[in-house]
Amino acid sequence: MSLDRVIHGVRLVDAGTITDRAWVAFDGGLVAATGTGEGWRDLAPREAHDGRGAYLTPGFIDLHGHGGAGFSYDEGPEAIAAARALHRAHGTTRAVISLVTAPLDELATRAAMVAAVAEADPTVLGSHLEGPFLDLDHKGAHTASLLRTPDAASIDLLLEAGRGTIRQVTLAPERAGAMDAITRLVDAGVIAAIGHTSADFDTAVRAFERGARILTHAFNAMRGIHHRAPGPVVAALGDERVTLEIIADGVHVHPGVIRMAMDAAPGRVALVTDAMAAAGAGDGHYDLGGLAVTVADGVARLDEGGAIAGSTLTQDAALRTVVRECGVPLATAVAAATSTPARVLGLGERAGAMRPGFWADAVLMDEHLVVEAVWVAGLRT
Repeated sequence: MSLDRVIHGVRLVDAGTITDRAWVAFDGGLVAATGTGEGWRDLAPREAHDGRGAYLTPGFIDLHGHGGAGFSYDEGPEAIAAARALHRAHGTTRAVISLVTAPLDELATRAAMVAAVAEADPTVLGSHLEGPFLDLDHKGAHTASLLRTPDAASIDLLLEAGRGTIRQVTLAPERAGAMDAITRLVDAGVIAAIGHTSADFDTAVRAFERGARILTHAFNAMRGIHHRAPGPVVAALGDERVTLEIIADGVHVHPGVIRMAMDAAPGRVALVTDAMAAAGAGDGHYDLGGLAVTVADGVARLDEGGAIAGSTLTQDAALRTVVRECGVPLATAVAAATSTPARVLGLGERAGAMRPGFWADAVLMDEHLVVEAVWVAGLRT
């Protein structure tokens, strides 16, 4: 028996545990076998990579990101390729492409564009439409004049344009028609996500009962937790069906609050980047959905009003924040970047773990959780 390649001599972080002296074998773009010790030698791999005691994890999956390396995903296929290369180098082997609010016809064109990219590149998992069905008072970095109610015709136009590749749509459940829109999205196989919202606890509960399954960047662009007005975060924490996105950059959410959320919702927090074009590109002036943004000291803010405008985060940096500053065990943090997003996307039998038959996506990191190597479909990138 001869397989494509083996990565051996690693500390495998997978399925909530860390296994020393582990190895993983890849063949045909899939995980072929795993084990410990020297048993990998019997497989006679064509290529062997000695991990020298580094951490090996499944590839990271980003549910929510807008770009990087100076490019926004909205700009087209070349921009997506450039930004994805940046994030792939930081361990994000597969990602959902998030699109900001735009005129409806233009957003439909962009959804169709992402559908074409996803057909050609299996590491692009489809699109996330963050808008235009958002609340004006919690719009964040979205153009106020373009926000609208989620009527059936608008939903159908976007779904048709996406050709089955729209993964999630973020909306404010308190808007007129939003509950029916959630039902329409769920029936179409799209994840309804709650975010950029003024919804109270009861409204969020009703949205989750309707089928919404993600809380978009929890704590941000929504009501906070108050002891007499708990808001959508508490509603999400109390519903085992709901996954909470968290931007763990040390700016969007305090480390103590991140730890609280991960303790309160074990296995249901997904580490997302919400990265804009400035990720990996440095401080300066940028455009996000037609809005002027200035990045200083790695923090992106709107020129008008000063609201946080996405992040400059990569998922490996998020992992380091959660482990170092929040005190979350490494295996738990890794799950939040791998198995949790895979599960909410319905990929739990193909991604997010190192098991035979799963995608051969892997990230090798040193003791400081700095990426040393990345494999996608069994090939080192």
